[in-house]
Amino acid sequence: MERSLSLPDEAATRALAARLARALPKGAVLVLSGPLGAGKTTLVRYLAEALGFAGRVTSPTYTLMHVYPTPEGPLLHADLYRLQDPAQAEALGLFEEAEGARLVAVEWGRLEDFPGALLVELVPRSETAREVRFKTEDPALARAIARL
Repeated sequence: MERSLSLPDEAATRALAARLARALPKGAVLVLSGPLGAGKTTLVRYLAEALGFAGRVTSPTYTLMHVYPTPEGPLLHADLYRLQDPAQAEALGLFEEAEGARLVAVEWGRLEDFPGALLVELVPRSETAREVRFKTEDPALARAIARL
């Protein structure tokens, strides 16, 4: 399943994140891709907000992972940019907390390293506009994206 949506501004990104937070099943893994500045961390910030987290959301580039507690379960936010091989994430135990997570958002991951995940590719179209492309082979995630 593949689908694309246009996001004309940050308000549209916030609205998309709220819809994703409601639509995605518990434990869904989102692999976020796009160039630097595409809005990956911004999307996670709005996912956390939609799930009820009121704190500050920042890129985990140097810490590799942040865990944001929400009333619906933790939101795990990983950034694999600094890793040479995505298998290092497992060796470092980054995803041991993934069981029981409400959502797992992985920046700079590859879909082939996360079977059953949802690829969320953010493509800048202007300073404020983005195109978001979804891709998944998972039937439950495909149904959730179709409902957006």
